[in-house]
Amino acid sequence: MLGDVLRRIRREQGRTLADVARAAKVSMPYLSEVERGRKEASSEVLIAICDALHIELSDLLVEVGHDLVDHRAGRASVIRLAPVPGRRGAPPSRGPADAQCLLAA
Repeated sequence: MLGDVLRRIRREQGRTLADVARAAKVSMPYLSEVERGRKEASSEVLIAICDALHIELSDLLVEVGHDLVDHRAGRASVIRLAPVPGRRGAPPSRGPADAQCLLAA
C-alpha cells in the first residue's frame, strides 16, 4: 500500500519517476520497485522520497492508513456461526453466548 500511495501522489503532482528519483537521490529502478511493493525502503529513503514529493512522512503514513482501512472494510463479510433463532429449522436461542463473527478476508 505504501508504494501505491507514493505512486498516486507522484502522479497527482504530474511528476515522472525519473524526476522524483533524482530529487530523492535514489535510482529510478529502485523507486519503481518501492512503488510496486517489491522493495521495502528504509525510513531514511522514505524521508528522502517524501522530501522529493514535498510531503511529510506522517502525511504519507496517514494516507496509507486510510487506504488500508478502506481496503479492509471493502473485504469484510459477516459469517453466521449458528442458525438465526426464529427461522425454520433453527434451534432455540441459547442466550448471549451465541456468536456472530466479522472477518476481514
